[in-house]
Amino acid sequence: MTRTLIYMFHPDPARSRANAALARAAATLPGVEVIDMQAECMDPAKPYGDGAAEAARLLTADRIVLQFPLQWYSTPPLLKAWQDAVLTRMFYIRYEAEGRRLEGTPLMIAATAGNLPEAYRPGGANLFAMTELFAPLRATAHRCRLDWAEPFLLYRAGDLTPEQLEQAGARYAATLARWIASPLERVA
Repeated sequence: MTRTLIYMFHPDPARSRANAALARAAATLPGVEVIDMQAECMDPAKPYGDGAAEAARLLTADRIVLQFPLQWYSTPPLLKAWQDAVLTRMFYIRYEAEGRRLEGTPLMIAATAGNLPEAYRPGGANLFAMTELFAPLRATAHRCRLDWAEPFLLYRAGDLTPEQLEQAGARYAATLARWIASPLERVA
């Protein structure tokens, strides 16, 4: 069985309806662990968690998901701080011992957005396609030699009914299950 780690970077998980629904659905899958990074990073001395422990945890994963709400066309600050601490450590400070071992691991982005899909296109209210807004994440995946998967996107996240959120969670779980079942092609 593969081990999939879902890092959920929601700044206020107690108030989240959409990310919470996705996380609940994903947690029902075998071999999937959902990690609430806001809860993990409550120590002010380590606002991104323990870099060594995070690196060790990442190295146990067969697949990685970064789940977050899109905020002002970017990731939440905690995700950026985690990248700076953990990925910098793994790929610049301890590359041979850690970064090289993570290379080839599949990475998926699961993001929620408050607007309609039509808003995320050239000429739309948000001007850019979601794929363009994810360019820094895709560049990071490329630099770290992580296998970029098609992102899972949930639009109108704050406006969905409980039934729609349940359906979105089911779609997310189904997407994850297909992705997890697909063959791993690790970089040599």
